Amino acid sequence: MSNKQNTQNTQNAQNAQQNIINTPKISINKSAANSRIIGKISDFLVFIGKRAASAILVLTLIAVVLFLIFFMLPANPAQLACGKPCTPERLARVSAFMGTDAPWYEQLGSYIRGIFFGRKFTNSAGATIVCAGPCLGWSFTLNEPVTNLIMSRFVVTASLATGAAVLWLTVGVATGVISAAKEGSFIDRALRALSSVGISSPAYLIGMLAILAFAVYLPIFPTGGYISFAESPLDWLQHLLLPWLVLVLLNAAYYTRLTRAHMLDELQQDYMRTALAKGMPRSKAITRHAMPNAMLPVLTMFGLDLGGLLGGAVITERVFSMQGLGSLLLDSVKNLDLQVLVGVTLFAAALVIVANLVVDVCYRFVDPRAAVC
Repeated sequence: MSNKQNTQNTQNAQNAQQNIINTPKISINKSAANSRIIGKISDFLVFIGKRAASAILVLTLIAVVLFLIFFMLPANPAQLACGKPCTPERLARVSAFMGTDAPWYEQLGSYIRGIFFGRKFTNSAGATIVCAGPCLGWSFTLNEPVTNLIMSRFVVTASLATGAAVLWLTVGVATGVISAAKEGSFIDRALRALSSVGISSPAYLIGMLAILAFAVYLPIFPTGGYISFAESPLDWLQHLLLPWLVLVLLNAAYYTRLTRAHMLDELQQDYMRTALAKGMPRSKAITRHAMPNAMLPVLTMFGLDLGGLLGGAVITERVFSMQGLGSLLLDSVKNLDLQVLVGVTLFAAALVIVANLVVDVCYRFVDPRAAVC
């Protein structure tokens, strides 16, 4: 009995000693894992901070260039905003309101500060008008802050651009992958022919033919216009489906060609032959190995295209009578409203910069090699 008790005590002591030995290892492993997670988060935040600082710097430089191009021209912006008849007294009041009576460097400083911190204007009656930041100027044609005009029109353009972009990316990538997987087949030749038609077709022609076919002869869709989502979700969708289809036909063709080209390149790589030699089904090898690598250039192109389209789909908005940023830009050119013209151009540039930033972030998740950059 005593021997059994001694044996049991010895076993308990050994277990306790083993637990003591293992406990630090577990805590050390957890500590190392936590340190790695914190390090990755820290690196990611540093990456975002650097990209954001670079984006702000680029946007500031673009604002300076736009100011110098549009406001340092021989034509006087105040003269353009003065209207007719423009008396010397009225021109002086408009110049004071716009700030063009100050030296150019003061005008530039006021413009840049207004973008980040807001700006104040004094009208002819001596009243102060506050333009909250980001202030992109004042429309003397519409008598409203440019920022308000852009935001009200941006809802229309964003609805048009985001829906169409998701559709054309899905269709373009799917058809590109199918075309590459069935290289040389009838399906491949048919998809390549259709993409050639889409690439070579003008946007205004496709838009007009779509309206003629599906809004006039077959009155399935409205001829144009825009209904807000809050007002009627069904009407919102009905008014956007036809413009979406037009943009999908035009843009999916590029993505079909781009995806097919990069997929064919990836299908010839050694890792694909290795995966197939190990018995992996071809469809699984394509989706698991080839597609992620082929999507990297497609992702870059998609970010740039979406950013540009958010800046204003000029032709599509005109064809379908949608009052978005593209229409606002054309109206500012027609009315010589330089404040709106510069504001919309700067806003479009900012969208492209943001799209590039999002693409850079996505790259770090899609391609692990980008995380070391």
